[in-house]
Formats: sequence, structure tokens, C-alpha cells
Amino acid sequence: MTSSAPRSSPLALTVLALLHYKPLHPYGVQRLIKDWGKEQVVNVSQRASLYRTIERLGAAGLIAVRETGRDQQYPERTVYEITDAGREIARTWLEEMLSAPKQEFPEFPAALSNLLLLTPQDMADVLDRRADALAEKLDGLESALVKEAEQGLPRITRLETEYLRAVTVAELEWVRAVVEDLRTGGLAWSQERLDALASGPAEE
Repeated sequence: MTSSAPRSSPLALTVLALLHYKPLHPYGVQRLIKDWGKEQVVNVSQRASLYRTIERLGAAGLIAVRETGRDQQYPERTVYEITDAGREIARTWLEEMLSAPKQEFPEFPAALSNLLLLTPQDMADVLDRRADALAEKLDGLESALVKEAEQGLPRITRLETEYLRAVTVAELEWVRAVVEDLRTGGLAWSQERLDALASGPAEE
């Protein structure tokens, strides 16, 4: 491994974790991520990002080329395997991600911090749409949990789906409560008061 390991990311950790089980070519990695439902937590919508991640891991000595093969149906495929250094850094990344909450900056809280660009009615309407989307997402997660249980998969394989379901339930409950407060007047404010806050403390 080089003196400076690449920055951890959900995709990089997932690549190392999959190669921990067996050597794979990039298409095999992408297929397993989708087959195992990991696209819920790892973004592989752009194959180029997967290839860039594999290149970074290879340059850092965390994975290595095992073989390069070709058959009549597919172009040349490079099969990668994890190195000892890759196993070590994967465990380090995993422990860090599990034990230490990371300061992240998702879009939704950022949008909430700027809601005053909308009227209360507009706020209620757009949050209503989010509640509908969350309810649909929740249905999908619950269906996935049922399917995985029916397949006899151990619970350890669906913990991320359980977590996403719990988070979605909590967010849906909160969004619906905010919408209710907006529509009933439980959440109200004075424009004059907001203008005063925006102008800062009065000068003496």
C-alpha cells in the first residue's frame, strides 16, 4: 500500500468488501451491488464512478489485478482481488463509519434552512409531496424486507434495509407533523420579526 491511502467512501468500502469474498471484474462488482440490494446505500448509477474507484484502490495497492481474460461474448475483462493492505484498510474504514457519526450535508436539511423563500401554503404543498414520496419509499422497503425474509436470508444481510426503513418512518412522521402545523397555524411567524432578525442587532 502507498503511504497515503485513498479517502474512504461507501463505494470504495463496498468494492473492498465484495472482493473480500471473491475476485471480481468491475461488471461483476456492479451486478452484485444491484443483486444484493446495495444500490439503496451505494450509488452505482454511473459506471464511470465505479471504474474510477477501482483505479484509486489499485493505485493505492488495496486491490491488484488477478487476471485478464477474454471470450467471444465479452470484451477483455480484468479481474481484481483484494490485497492484505486492502483487507486491513477495509476493516479500519468499516469501524470508523460504524462508530463515529460523520458530519454530512444532505440536500433536505439545506432546503429546510431556506424554506422562508416559500409561503406557508407552498411549504405545506411541497412537504406533502415529499410525504407521498416517503410513503412510497417505505412501501418498497417493507416489501424488500418481506422478500428477504421469505428467501430465508439471515437478518445480518438486511440490516441496512431495516435502518433505511426506520429512518424513513421517522422522517415521514416528522414531515406529516410539520405539514399539519403549517395548515392549522401551529407553525407561524411574523415577517416583521424575521426581518428584524435578519437585520442583526440594533446599533446604539
